[in-house]
Amino acid sequence: MDNILELVVLFLSSFIAATVFPAQSELVLLSLNVAGEHSKFLLLTVATIGNVLGSLVNWFLGYYLIKFKDKKWFPVKEDKIDKYSKYYQKWGVVSLLLAWMPIIGDPLTVIAGIFRTNIWLFLILVTIGKMSRYAIIIMLY
Repeated sequence: MDNILELVVLFLSSFIAATVFPAQSELVLLSLNVAGEHSKFLLLTVATIGNVLGSLVNWFLGYYLIKFKDKKWFPVKEDKIDKYSKYYQKWGVVSLLLAWMPIIGDPLTVIAGIFRTNIWLFLILVTIGKMSRYAIIIMLY
């Protein structure tokens, strides 16, 4: 039962880390990888799915809730929306390969929703970037 709970914690930490809430999933992944009780493939899969689904929440925020951007509760402030919109327009959807990066990744996924990026293209690019990052972490340790 502890093994399943560890995977749930990994999934949740990965999910939350990909939303606009500050969190990091790398430490959970590293500790489970070092412990060696789960296959590397399983850890990679759980972390990637959680992280991509968290980014999908951001995409939906941008896609459906942008009309509320002036509200205090909206998680991304207008100046950041403007800043990352310019970046997104300059580099296009390819920038979603960087959705795994701290600080810029979460706003990029919100901006992708605002710009109505095709959800399948979004999922492919974000998955490639996030899975690659987790694979590198697993391979290095």
